Amino acid sequence: MAASAASPKLRFAAKAAVALAVPAVPVLAWWKSAVDDRHRRSEEVRTKVRVPNVQTVDDLVVEKCRPGDVILFDRRCHKCAAGPGAALSCLLGRNVLCAEEDGSGMRRVETGRFDHCGVVVPGKADGDGAKAADPSNLLILEATSGEGIVARPLLTRMEMTQSRSVLLLPLSSAGERRNDDDYEPGTKTLKLRENVDKKLSDFRDKWTEESEKQNYSASHATLGIFGAMGYALNLHETSRAPVSPSAWLCVSALQEAGVAMNVSGRTAMEVKVEDFLRDHRFHEKDTVRLRPGWKFLHPVIVRETARS
Repeated sequence: MAASAASPKLRFAAKAAVALAVPAVPVLAWWKSAVDDRHRRSEEVRTKVRVPNVQTVDDLVVEKCRPGDVILFDRRCHKCAAGPGAALSCLLGRNVLCAEEDGSGMRRVETGRFDHCGVVVPGKADGDGAKAADPSNLLILEATSGEGIVARPLLTRMEMTQSRSVLLLPLSSAGERRNDDDYEPGTKTLKLRENVDKKLSDFRDKWTEESEKQNYSASHATLGIFGAMGYALNLHETSRAPVSPSAWLCVSALQEAGVAMNVSGRTAMEVKVEDFLRDHRFHEKDTVRLRPGWKFLHPVIVRETARS
């Protein structure tokens, strides 16, 4: 009697196990492939032959970067080695938060669908501000699923990326001519930049430490999923989750440095990655508003768009 009563329960348990295992197998296979691909890429960068006095494209790009610049990534979601949650967050971000196509079939942002971003910050140089802001020491501060809020060498990050497209948004202060190779910044500009560098360094240290304490890496993907879903359901104005965790971090850093404005008190919480591409002087919404005198220069294409 007991055996016959248990039999239906066993059959149900077996069916449930099969139902879970069937979709799990291809997901696990994809995840292993993504992790293996990331390891191969890391090894290629680690063992890359560096020829003295010969600069790569990445070297030239990094040489032009300054603290406060923002870098946008059009990621390949199937390359997310941090796990299925990270890939799902990436997919939702791309399909919910990125600009839609217009009637002609062309997107408003034609160089990619940017779902992730990072902000360039000074390196750690034991109080030597000039050395910390040197291009060879620059870091990129990002919110990620794999490592939480992390500051990594900018050059290594550019070499490691497998994104379809990467854009650099150079940040410029009033009267600064960053595109002029012969330009020598004045005393006021240098002091302003030193102040921004210091505040960005403090922000970097604060949030990387806080990320470790709070184990942020475990919640990044969940925040991204809830943020995108809240935006899709028009609940983002009251949600406690940022619409885009990576955009929230970048805008918060610029606000802390006195570059970006906090118009509503929830500006960083509601910003999307592609909002960085719209000039706040000509758009009332869906843009990142900077303080008077500050502006982003024309985007620099670091990686060409590829649909593969």
